[in-house]
Amino acid sequence: MTKDFTFTIKSIRFDEDYAPAHNTRLTTNFANLARGEWRQENLRNALRMIDNRFNDLARWDNPESDRYAIELDIISVGMDIEGHGETFPAIEILKTTILDRKTGTRLDGIVGNNFSSYVRDYDFSVLLPEHNKGRAGFSVPDGFGELHGKLFKAFVTSEAFKAHFRKPPVICLSVSENKTYHRTANRHPVLGAEYEANESSLTERYFRKMGMEVRYFMPPQSVAPLAFYFFGDLLNDYSNLELIGTISTMEAFQKIYRPEIYNANSVAGECYKPSLKHQDYSNTRVVYDREERTRLAIEQGQFTDEHFIRPHRSFLDQWSVQYAL
Repeated sequence: MTKDFTFTIKSIRFDEDYAPAHNTRLTTNFANLARGEWRQENLRNALRMIDNRFNDLARWDNPESDRYAIELDIISVGMDIEGHGETFPAIEILKTTILDRKTGTRLDGIVGNNFSSYVRDYDFSVLLPEHNKGRAGFSVPDGFGELHGKLFKAFVTSEAFKAHFRKPPVICLSVSENKTYHRTANRHPVLGAEYEANESSLTERYFRKMGMEVRYFMPPQSVAPLAFYFFGDLLNDYSNLELIGTISTMEAFQKIYRPEIYNANSVAGECYKPSLKHQDYSNTRVVYDREERTRLAIEQGQFTDEHFIRPHRSFLDQWSVQYAL
């Protein structure tokens, strides 16, 4: 039988002094914020936004709206294929910890939140464009996302993951411009109003191969729904404070990354179609280079092809077949 992967997990604090490591996946959004002339001001403002939003949602026993603060750690996941200790930088996610200033205690938050993956860069920035080059219409290659999905599931069920984290991850992303969302009657005290999409998207199908389902919620005082990808039962497997940690973190980042949607001056109605062409929005005081992120995604997809996919194709094909058994 083909030998399995060995996963390694490293952690670095994301604070106003954070600087990306030399092997950080630079399309990772938080790394984009931490470079350039305004890096420290960017980080300070982003972290302040997160704390303010957390206290806004966690109002009970919090009269001054300053009881809580969020501590963020960047979790970098390496994959060792050969067993020689040389790892490929597979995944980067965020882990939240909730600091309760009133009691002086720290509470575990949710791991996941943001999601970055070199193999996903390869799938969407190399494999998919090559497959559609010269074609009359858009299509998806056979087996698209299957390797990535199995790699992610192998990580989540690994001993390394279980040793570091108590609960499965939750990934929180922006809604899609290509879909229309309809508000339902379902309400959650923290997640807010639930929305349903008119159709499944390529991103949804990609995450489904990772073993994750999706639900859409617009939290109180938000202007647009967020997409929550999860295992199990999103509404009952996590506490209110855990969910608030994810909401406050990812809503703040989305206001920076996609202000046209998440910092709009109008609130999503019962029928909502998001658009990055929307003009009625406010900018945050955080500088973010969206064009650089798109360019680097292509470069890192090519890096993955050169250093991971092609050198190990035989092993990956065999592992993928056996993983399904």
